[in-house]
Formats: sequence, structure tokens, C-alpha cells
Amino acid sequence: MNTHRRRGTNIAGPYVRRYLWPFLAAVACLSVESVCDLMQPTIMARIVDSGVAARDIAIVIRWGLVMLSVAALGAAGATGRNFIASIVSYRFGARLRADLFDRVTSFSFTEMGSFDAASLITRQTNDVTQVQNFINGVMRFFAKAPILAVGGLIMAVILEPGLAIVLAVAVPIAAVLISINLATGFPRFRRMQERLDGVNSVTREYLGGIRVVKAFGQEKHELSKFAGANGELTNASTVALRAMALFGPAIALSMNLGIVAVLWIGGYRVASSSLQVGKIIAFINYMSQILFSLNVISMIFTYFVRARASWERITAVLATPGSEDLEAAPAASPTASGGTPVRFSGISFAYPGGSPGRLVLEDVSLSCEPGVITAVIGSTGAGKSSLVALVPRFYEPSAGTVFVGGTDVRELDLRSLRQRIALVPQKTVLFTGTIEENLRWGREDATTEELQAAASAAQAHDFITGFPEGYQSMLGQGGVNLSGGQKQRVAIARALVRRPEVLILDDCTSSVDSITEAEILRAIRASAWGKTGACTCILITQRISAAAAADQVLVLDDGRAVGVGRHETLIRECGVYRDICLAQLGKEALGV
Repeated sequence: MNTHRRRGTNIAGPYVRRYLWPFLAAVACLSVESVCDLMQPTIMARIVDSGVAARDIAIVIRWGLVMLSVAALGAAGATGRNFIASIVSYRFGARLRADLFDRVTSFSFTEMGSFDAASLITRQTNDVTQVQNFINGVMRFFAKAPILAVGGLIMAVILEPGLAIVLAVAVPIAAVLISINLATGFPRFRRMQERLDGVNSVTREYLGGIRVVKAFGQEKHELSKFAGANGELTNASTVALRAMALFGPAIALSMNLGIVAVLWIGGYRVASSSLQVGKIIAFINYMSQILFSLNVISMIFTYFVRARASWERITAVLATPGSEDLEAAPAASPTASGGTPVRFSGISFAYPGGSPGRLVLEDVSLSCEPGVITAVIGSTGAGKSSLVALVPRFYEPSAGTVFVGGTDVRELDLRSLRQRIALVPQKTVLFTGTIEENLRWGREDATTEELQAAASAAQAHDFITGFPEGYQSMLGQGGVNLSGGQKQRVAIARALVRRPEVLILDDCTSSVDSITEAEILRAIRASAWGKTGACTCILITQRISAAAAADQVLVLDDGRAVGVGRHETLIRECGVYRDICLAQLGKEALGV
């Protein structure tokens, strides 16, 4: 269940609470490793100055064993933090991806319009990976860098205060470079992620429209589009990484110059017998640790700016409140006895974000009764699909009310409402898997006989059994190995398997011939497909033949209802309907 349902919830809070203690355990192991690393130069100095210089092998052996023990303890700490970091970071990434997907599934069509589909894919994959890698790096390497840097400074100053002047110059220079790195990197990496969205968008568009591209021979055009998007991503990546690449060498240069200064100053002091060689070796080791730490810190900020840009894009999705909470407390459910009528009362509707004042539907009223097939017809753009999209609450009407089972759909439990409805959209959507698996999307517990009965009603059983594997035949993505008419009939069968109380056929027989369409409607009328014994069927169609077979017809023209009645009545009384008939059937068919 999504942990971010409520508006205003601290998005990072649930993850902090869930992974704080494992994170602290990894940092504790890393701290042990860091302290062991900091102890070794001092032990080395003791071995050189007290053992090697004095030619005392006992001191060398004793402190050598201490160094080995410290190294073993550090190795144990490193093993622990690697183990914990791997588990925590990948579980965090898995949880974040799950929460993102959960949030997207709660989006209505209006909220989905706020994000490009390719961008959502990038946020679900690449952006989550960036944040996950940063968390992993923090626990494995990044948290070690400040400990070594601060600890190295302290140990170096304690070891030999006279050489600390070198650190007082080199470290501030490195800190300034790191600050500039952070300030310049973030906008560049955010731009890089946006360009990655562009590449995903072009790729997704091509794969979705591959048949059209090949039919029109536009492969070169698509290659050009991809080259443009890919070039923009390459340029943005180059600019971002080029800026980051300048700072690592600059930081290394400042610290290496500091090491040269230590050798120069230390050489004079060793010559004057005011400084021991072992302390110079230890001091240089500490400076090397500080240099390593500063380089890692520079890398941290490179990862940080990328992770921050990705996290902002992720939180933009998580912070968008999904209006379709299917796990909310159950509200009222439609009345099931005697069927489920659908009534539109004074419906006006405009798409969110559309032209101000531009109504797609205006003051439309209609009653659809159980056991009755209601056809909705009109020219393209008349608002037919928009009207039926209000029944399962894909959108909310701007004015008026949609009643299902006598209850305002806004007062119904969304899950219960949609379980009573089966919608076959204009664009057929089938999924990779067998035909049987696709049919069971309608109802998982349907028997084989019920699947075959639904397929027979949808005029799909014959061609399905004609395949060598029958209902076990595999479908490619989107049903690419079926014809347009076959895909539509499988989609209708899937809806009938559900045994819906409200069946919406949204111009889903456009690739089916008129005779087959008439057979489908006849089967729907003859069979009690609804769970209560009667199905309320709403048919969006462009064909007069389908409208003539319906019990009542609603005629829409530019979003307004201009006629309601049977086919014969509308021919006499509705000019818009008569014009459609004339265009499709001709004067002779109408007896004009």
C-alpha cells in the first residue's frame, strides 16, 4: 500500500524511519574502518622512529603486530558495511520503485496528463537507480570521506603542529573548489535527465507506431528524430561531466602541492635534527588520506547533484495526490437487484487543461436501462467517448450527475463501481501472454466453459480454435500477431467474461464487418451477461447498421444531444441522424 497517500506527508520520512537503523549500522562499521585507517600512519611513525631508527627489532615486531590487528579490525568493518550497504540500498530502490508505481496507478486520467509517459518510465528506472546508487555510495564510501578528512587533519596537527600551516592553505582551496562543483553541477545534471526523457519519448513513440512508420517509409525521419534527441542528451551529458571533470584534478593539484611543501619544509627540519623521518612519513600519509577524502567528497557532490535532480523528479510524482484510491474505505455500492441502470442528468464536461470555456459535452441527459442496448452516434469529435468515460469515473463532469444503479458515481466505492463495468475502448489493448490469460483479465476465476461462451458471443471462438494451440496461443505485445478485427473480438470477449452489469463498447467494432457486428449485438441481447440477469449496454458507433439494431439511439452533435429515440423515429425527426444515414446508405436505402 502506498505510504504517501495523504497530501503534505513528508515524502522522505517513511524511508528514513524504515532504513535509519541499518544505515547507522553501516556507518558504524565504516567508522570503525576509518578509525583503523587513521591509526596506521601513527603506528608506522612509531615503528620507523622507535624501532627502525634505533635498530630495535622487538619494537618493530610488537608495533607490527598492533598494525596487523588494526588492519584486521578495519577489514572486518569494511566487510560489514559492504554487506549492509548492498542490502539496504537495493531494498530501498525496490521500495521506491514500488511506491512510484503504486502512486501512478492511483492517478486519474487528469493527473496522468501532468506527466509525459516517457518521463514516468525514466523516473521509475533511471532516476531511482541514481538515488539508489547514491545511498549505496554514502554507506560504502561517502560517509568515510569526511571522517578521514577531519580525522586526518586532527591527527596530522597532533603529530606535527609545525607542518599544519600547509594544511591551513591547501584544505580551504579544496573546499572552495568543492563548493563551486556543487553550485555548477546541479542544473547541468537536471538538464541531462530531461534530455534522457526526450530519448525515451522518441523511442517509445517509434515502437508504438512502428507499423505506421514502415507503412509510410519514414524510417529515415525517425532516425533523424532519434539522432536529434540522442545528440541533445550527449551534449547535455558532455557539458555536465566536463564541468565535473575539472574539479577532481584541481583538488588533487592543490593537495599534491601541499605534499611537496611538506617534503620541502620537512627536509630542512630533518637536516637540522628538529624532526624525525617517521613523522614526515606519517604526515604525508595523512595528507594522502586527506587528498583521497577530498577527491571522494568531490565525487560525492557529483553523485549528489545527480541524485538530487533525480530525487526532485521522483518526489514530483510522489507529491501528486492520486485521486483514484482503490484502497480507501468502502463507500456505497450500486444497487444490483434487477440490473444496474445508468443515467446521465444534465451533463456538461470540459477536459482539464483544455481551452477555457470549451465544453466537450453540454447539458446531455440520457437513461440507459438494463436489458436495453443504447447506441450513441455522431460525427468525429461530437463527444461520444467523452460521455461514456464519465461512467467509470475516468473524469468528473463539469456539471450534472452520472447515476449508476440510482446512485451518484461520486458517492460510490471506485473499486466496486469498476468491478460492475466492462469497457472495450476504441484502441484495442491486449497483453503479452496466451489468449486464455488475456480473457481471464475479465475474471480470473472464470471456467473454461465461460471463456468459450464469451468468445463465442464475441464471434472469436472459431478463429481461436483454428490456431494450433487454441486458447493457449501466445500473443505478442499488443496482440501484434492478430489482425485488427481479431484483436477487437478478443477484447470484447474479455469484457463479456467479466459478466458486467454495465457493458460499454466504445467504437470497438470498427475493424469488424457489419455482419459480424450484428452477430455480436445479437448474442449480447440474447444472453443474460450481467450478474443480475440483465446487462446495460452502451454502444458507441459510427455505423447506422449498428444504431438500427439498438433499442434506443442518442445522437450527439458538437457535444449536444440533438435526438433520442429508435432508428425509425430519428430518420423522420432528427436531421443530423438523417444526414448520417444518407451519407452511409444513400437515398435509395431510405426511400427518399
